[in-house]
Parts: sequence; structure tokens; C-alpha cells
Amino acid sequence: MAGNGVFAEILDGDVFKYYADGEWKKSSSGKTVAITNPTTRKTQYKVQACTQEEVNKVMDTAKTAQKSWAKTPLWKRAELLHKAAAILKEHKAPIAECLVKEIAKPAKDAVTEVVRSGDLISYTAEEGVRILGEGKFLVSDSFPGNERTKYCLTSKIPLGVVLAIPPFNYPVNLAVSKIAPALIAGNSLVLKPPTQGAVAALHMVYCFHLAGFPKGLISVVTGKGSEIGDFLTMHPGVNCISFTGGDTGVSISKKAGMIPLQMELGGKDACIVLEDADLDLVAANIIKGGFSYSGQRCTAVKVVLVMESAADALVEKVKAKVAKLKVGPPEDDCDITPVVSESSANYIEGLVMDAKQKGATFCQEYKREGNLIWPLLLDNVRPDMRIAWEEPFGPVLPVIRIGSVEEGIHHCNASNFGLQGCVFTKDVNKAMLISDAMETGTVQINSAPARGPDHFPFQGFKDSGIGSQGVTNSINMMTKIKTTVINLPTPSYTMG
Repeated sequence: MAGNGVFAEILDGDVFKYYADGEWKKSSSGKTVAITNPTTRKTQYKVQACTQEEVNKVMDTAKTAQKSWAKTPLWKRAELLHKAAAILKEHKAPIAECLVKEIAKPAKDAVTEVVRSGDLISYTAEEGVRILGEGKFLVSDSFPGNERTKYCLTSKIPLGVVLAIPPFNYPVNLAVSKIAPALIAGNSLVLKPPTQGAVAALHMVYCFHLAGFPKGLISVVTGKGSEIGDFLTMHPGVNCISFTGGDTGVSISKKAGMIPLQMELGGKDACIVLEDADLDLVAANIIKGGFSYSGQRCTAVKVVLVMESAADALVEKVKAKVAKLKVGPPEDDCDITPVVSESSANYIEGLVMDAKQKGATFCQEYKREGNLIWPLLLDNVRPDMRIAWEEPFGPVLPVIRIGSVEEGIHHCNASNFGLQGCVFTKDVNKAMLISDAMETGTVQINSAPARGPDHFPFQGFKDSGIGSQGVTNSINMMTKIKTTVINLPTPSYTMG
């Protein structure tokens, strides 16, 4: 159970504490933030509403702790990360329970997220030892006009304090994807979890606490974004921000100072289907890509662009599979569970009603109970409908029939987003040409969009983000290059 057993220390009455200077604390504000269960629509948990002064203290301790951590041998950093990963996996059940109750993630998927997160931490520890254990050695005579009088030694050093802000849909996995690279690189880490998902994140951080990381190196501040959000992202003590979410990231990027930013801000991932595609394969991937976790994934299929000649057959195959999806509470491991909030459900419904008014073909009856929306496939969607461009983040998928490949590419590239896309065809030459033409960070050929495996590069173009994620890229962006040049009085050539 959440907050029980080994996790009892993080709970005070019915309110979960925040984490600072190696201790679990109550906020001096005396206020709390309620977390609503998407299924029951009742308050499930409460967390501390931290103050700006508490944020200041966290930043001070993070800065101090980082100086000592940077002097900790790489092997020791890796050892602690491996220990945290093992503890996280050991306690997967109570953390998964939080995911079920906070964000209505299906029970099996919740356990998978925790285990995957442990694997990510261990992989990052190993990769970090390799990447950070090597530097570069340059000699001056490789540049015209120079003798060999200078030796240049370069290495990767920490940035300082990293602020990590993960989203509600993967509050554990997309937190550790920021925490582990930051720590192995010698940084300290301040985590601002999403409100929905905060308790799962607090349980996850307790596993790092049990692993024995130094006090102040990892902190978690909870509270309302309206009170501490801008204060955190604009804080002079922050040396790097890694954010995953939505439009808020654009605001952060405009307000943050001259610090490295790693941002993933959503997508409108297009699925282009050619005439020669294996339609059974396409249908299976549309179901997996468009409806898993009720479509609440940045890499979900958000629009199907299918050649007219294949459209009727594909729509029928997808309709048949949609009819088999299990709808209900996450505790029952249903395929379609309630979306995260009433406001999200209302937004999705707005897109559906707009499509209905403008003449889209409903392949199923639209049905909603509270936050639970039944899966819906919309055929004959046109570009003048909002659903053709906006990201629903729900179990509603539009199908646009196209007359040419060029039409599909044009629609994909006309979007403000550019996270991922996919192409289905048996012609690898066509697939590569289309991939090259699509303005997205990743193109999947004959598979649905996906973030992972976690060591693969993951990045978005245009409004989908800044920088690149993936274990190696995250470690690199959370470091900076330090150069030392040895100047010799006379040229020196090895074996010369």
C-alpha cells in the first residue's frame, strides 16, 4: 500500500511529505494539494504545497551537495545508481499502485513502467561510466601553421543543479530518465513532479533515499505550479532544465536564462499508409499506437493518413479491433481507462463535437461516463476539423483519406508539431524517401511511433521540443566541456 511499510516515513497523517536535505518534511505553508483519482473523481492523495522560501533552501543545499558529489568517483556514482535501481524494482508493487490510482494507468502497464525505470537507471550507470570515463587529447600541429607545442585535454564535467519536470503520463519513467543521467554526470537534481503522479514520484525517490545518496543531492518539491512553477524555472540556482509536457514548456523556454534546455512538448504523430502496406500489421499498430493508455502518450498515433484505395479495408480492420478493446477501471487491466482529468475529457469531447458538426464519419457511437471515454475512430476527417491538427491526448483517432503520398507528407509537415511519425509500406525505397521528407524527430517504418528502447535518441522538431533525449544524449547534454591546454617551450613529436 502507498505510504505504508518501508514507505511509512514519507507520509504524515494523510499528507505525503516533500524531500529536502536528505529528510522528509512538512511544508511551513500548512497547505496541501489534492490529487484526484481519475476513475472515482474523488481525492485520492494529498501532497505538501511547498513555499518559495523552501525552494530557495532546496537550491542552496543542492548547490552545496553537488560540489561534493562532483568529487565522487564515477564507479561509486554508478554503484549507488545500481543500488537504487534494485530497490525500485523490489518495491514495484506499491509504486505501481500509485500509478493506477493517480493517473488511471492499467495495472500491468504500471508495473512495467516501474521495472523499465529500474532498467533505465542501471543502463545509465553503465553508459555513464563509459562516456564520462573518456576524454579527448588533441595536438596543435593538426591545424595549419602550428608546430606541436600545445597538448589539449578535454573532459566532460557537470553543469551543477538540474531541474527535472516530468509529465503525468510517465511520472516515474520520465523522472528517472532525467534523474539518472544528471546524477551519473555529477550533477545534483531537483524534481518537481506533476500533481497527478506526484505520489508515485515520491515513492520512487524514496528508493534513491534508501540507496544512500548524499543529503541534499536529490530533492523533491511538490506544490501548485501557479505558486512555485515560474519561481523554480527562473531560479538563478538552476543550471539546466529537463522538461516533458505540453505548452508550458514553450513558456519555460522563453523565461529560462542562458542554461541548457531539454524539452519534449508533445506531438501530432502521423501514420502514413501506402497501397501496398500489410493492412493487418497496420491495424494492429494503429490499435497499439493510438489507443494504449487511452491515447495519453506523446508518441501515440494521432492521425492516420491512408491512401484512398486502401482506406475502406483498413478502416474495417481497425473497427473490428476497436470493438474488442476492454473499457473500464485500471485495476481490471482494461485497455481503455479514464483519462487523467475532467478538463482533459472535456477538451477531447470538444474535438469530437467539432468533427461531428463538420461531417466526420463516426465508426462507433461516442460514449462518455465521467472521465471514461470509449475508443472512437473518426473516418473521412478533413483538414478543416480541429481533430486533424490538435492533439487530443485521448482514445479518439482521426482518419484522413489521401490521394497521393505527397498529400500525406504535406499534411504531416504542415503541423506545428514534429515529434514522430510512421510509414507502412513493403517498399523500403519509398519508405526511406518518405522518412527523409517528414519533418519529425523520428520516423518508424512498419511500426507505430514509440519512445524507446530508452537508449535510442528521442527528439522533436518545431513545437515538439528542444534537444534530444535517450540515455547517451541526456548524459551529454547534462555536462559541459572543460579544456586544459599544456604549452610546451619547444615542439615535441612522439618518436621524433
